[in-house]
Amino acid sequence: MRRIATALAVMVLMTCPAAAFETEEEEVFAARGAEARSVSVLSTTDTDVLRPAIEAFQTAHPDTALRYVVASSQEVFAALDRDGAAFDLVISSAMDLQMKLANDGFAADYTSPQTGRLPQWARWRDQIFAFAQESVVLIASRRGLQGLPVPQTRRDLTELLRDHPEVFRGRIGTYDPRASGAGYLFATQEARQSDSFWRLAEVAGGLSPRLYSSSLDMIRDLKAGRLALAYNVLGSYAGPRLESDADGVVVEFADFTLTLLRTGFIPANAVNPEGGGAFLDFLLSAAGQALIRDRAGLPPIDEAALSARPHLRPIRLDAGLLVYLDQLKREAFLEEWSSAMSQK
Repeated sequence: MRRIATALAVMVLMTCPAAAFETEEEEVFAARGAEARSVSVLSTTDTDVLRPAIEAFQTAHPDTALRYVVASSQEVFAALDRDGAAFDLVISSAMDLQMKLANDGFAADYTSPQTGRLPQWARWRDQIFAFAQESVVLIASRRGLQGLPVPQTRRDLTELLRDHPEVFRGRIGTYDPRASGAGYLFATQEARQSDSFWRLAEVAGGLSPRLYSSSLDMIRDLKAGRLALAYNVLGSYAGPRLESDADGVVVEFADFTLTLLRTGFIPANAVNPEGGGAFLDFLLSAAGQALIRDRAGLPPIDEAALSARPHLRPIRLDAGLLVYLDQLKREAFLEEWSSAMSQK
């Protein structure tokens, strides 16, 4: 009877309606054992990307069911900040929004042998933990370039767009930072690094760029021939999808390439924080890191890789991420960005 009651409780939890925030995907990975414990994960990472990790985790924990909910980074933030939704682990590519949630008290403290092995730059106050480091790249279509050279720096790209507007008008894609938390993070961090961001934005803005809220949508439209270039795309998504495509090319800019940390934390209101910690530990383990590299295409945390490639510039996981989340600074930045993007 106890097993039946436990199973029924898990079924109720797993099938309860979503909170007010908008979701993109939801999948329940049923427990494989007789007992049924549940872990609920809210994430910006597509289900199919982490599916191999989830399945391997359940092989090691056969009596654990896992509910995996996918939402945009802004909706993930709203789920906790506005709606008080209860999840056991929150994963996001928007480092600034993760930092704000933790800074505002939404993240619980957590320590384990796996988190203790992370380098200092890949964790924050025993609350936020990075499990992947991902380049933010340019993708290009060789056909779309019409024989023009593939740009290797932001200066190259700016000059290419300025000198050949007829090739690129309406055929440049980039994130809309008003709609995408990750897009806002990339734009603000790049603007902090170099004035070349605004020069490029003004030139691209005069060519009727297409704005997106997803790297996958930009990759799809480039492969379909609707885009010649897409700027600030997640390399972990672009690489596996373009490596067998003779037309597509992925560029890490030689002047500097932003490197995102994909992070997770256990919410302070988690129903099963031990389960959330167990899944986080699996992602951070040697087996989990190898699996997300080989099966998910997510580059694992690797200090040596950063040292060997000095053009990679990791976004710092610290309170500096909160600067552009100030409402007045956000409004001013988006106003300047919108002005640049609406050049005619």
